[in-house]
Amino acid sequence: MRGILGRLLAILVSGFVSLTLTPMLCSRFLKPAGAKRHGLFYLFMERFFDGMRNLYERSLQQVLRHRRATLAATVLITIVTGWLFTVVPKGFLPTEDTGRLNATTEAAEGTSFAEMKLHQEALAAIIAKDPNIEGFMSSMGGSGASNTGRFFMQLKPRDERELSAEEIIQELRPKLAAVPGIKVFLKNVPSIQIGGMASKSLYQLTLQGQNTAELYRASDDLEAKLRGVPELLDVTSDLQISNPQVRLDINRDKVAALGLSVMQVEEALSYAYGSRQVSTIFAPTSQYQVILELDPLYQGDPGALSMLYIRGKSGQLVPLDTIATITKTIGPLTVNHLGQLPAVTISFNLQAGVALGDAMSTIDELARTTLPPGVSRSFQGTAQAFQSSFSGLWLLLVMAVFVIYIVLGVLYESYIHPITILSGLPAAGFGALVTLLVFGCDLNIYAFVGIIMLLGIVKKNAIMMIDFALEAERKDAMAPIDAIYEGAVVRFRPIMMTTMAALMGTLPIAMGLGAGGESRQPLGLAVVGGLLTSQVLTLYITPVVYYYMDRLLDRVSPRRRGAPVRIAAAD
Repeated sequence: MRGILGRLLAILVSGFVSLTLTPMLCSRFLKPAGAKRHGLFYLFMERFFDGMRNLYERSLQQVLRHRRATLAATVLITIVTGWLFTVVPKGFLPTEDTGRLNATTEAAEGTSFAEMKLHQEALAAIIAKDPNIEGFMSSMGGSGASNTGRFFMQLKPRDERELSAEEIIQELRPKLAAVPGIKVFLKNVPSIQIGGMASKSLYQLTLQGQNTAELYRASDDLEAKLRGVPELLDVTSDLQISNPQVRLDINRDKVAALGLSVMQVEEALSYAYGSRQVSTIFAPTSQYQVILELDPLYQGDPGALSMLYIRGKSGQLVPLDTIATITKTIGPLTVNHLGQLPAVTISFNLQAGVALGDAMSTIDELARTTLPPGVSRSFQGTAQAFQSSFSGLWLLLVMAVFVIYIVLGVLYESYIHPITILSGLPAAGFGALVTLLVFGCDLNIYAFVGIIMLLGIVKKNAIMMIDFALEAERKDAMAPIDAIYEGAVVRFRPIMMTTMAALMGTLPIAMGLGAGGESRQPLGLAVVGGLLTSQVLTLYITPVVYYYMDRLLDRVSPRRRGAPVRIAAAD
């Protein structure tokens, strides 16, 4: 199941399994020590593991002798991790090969339907020749704009083509751009589509203002500047205010003097250019609509308006140019609104490898210096969802850490030791962010989910060590540094086992295997990178932090110590 319900269900099911099925399986598979029989592979792995544990034991002794340096390194890693969170490129939803491509076409304003048809057919011929495209559909017009069209392309199955969806776009773009008189805006259809205004490109910035002239002028200026930003592609807008028009000013005095009415003039124009149905012919097997219109030969010529006559009540024919003034001008093809205000939507795509967060920061800076005070701006659709979701994700991350601290504080009856357990989280975040940077991935929604997963995976290493250390302190009266040393060595095996199990489980995701694997790859990279780093660092950081936190707790609440410290070290 998808969404938050699916995640909650997965957590509940895994909790139920761990409390019921796992103990039952242990009772069936675990055998007494005397009944065990192992092969050569097991013996080899045991010797290999014993060697790793002995190496860890010796290295841990060295680290505990240099506790201050280790603590300083921990603080430095925490600071660097916070800095990485601010500089790592941030995205929203990674591109995914869904097997579909969309294209929006736009010709010059005032392009006739017949001319637009020729342009669309020229583009269709190029698309039909592409070996990666299985089929497509073409359409024109709609939304009051006769100079626009659309293509909906179905790609061949992924195993039957060599190129991905993004690579096909890069290959098609220069071919389609060679067709004169029309622009083509290609989009890889996202797996999750999020509202917004209808636009030619994927991401949208909407401008609004009460003064229409100021709004149109400012949007033109901003669009021109955005076209010069190298990180952006397919910058365009829905502003179309240069459409050729014929203005007809009716002289009402002349109309009244000739015994005509304005309604008659409107009806004459409607019959000539409106394709009005005037009758129906009924045949034995079908029926046919009779459409009255001007000969198409004259429809595209404004001069033909002077040849149009209006029949008066007495039967006389009056030329249209006798009662009206005909002028050629330009005007808006469409006037768009968002809410109650006129709006212009500027849309854009991103160059390969450019993070959405970086592009939005650049656009915001340009808009701030370009737009006048009377024009407001707001991102729409996917870009708006990116803004709102990331603010929520940061809050989710902080609340997750806070809830973990509260739960651990209740379990250990301490304010200090939960901090010890959480001390390994910066190392996990450091590894996850560095891995994303190395592989050129941005911090998107999936990668953020991977980092949140690390909170639960990484803290169990510290929990296993601290559980043993606290038990040793309370029951065996061991010194804190001896207790945590024993806990780290004894729990080294389960720590390695659980970490390797999680690592191997997420490695296929990090490799991007399977259908749509490229979209989930950031999640796997974040988890694998965080596990590798935290596995190495927390095995040494947690014992040192435990020692200093225990000393802090002893100063706040003095208590009697046990045996003397066996590991010589300079405080």
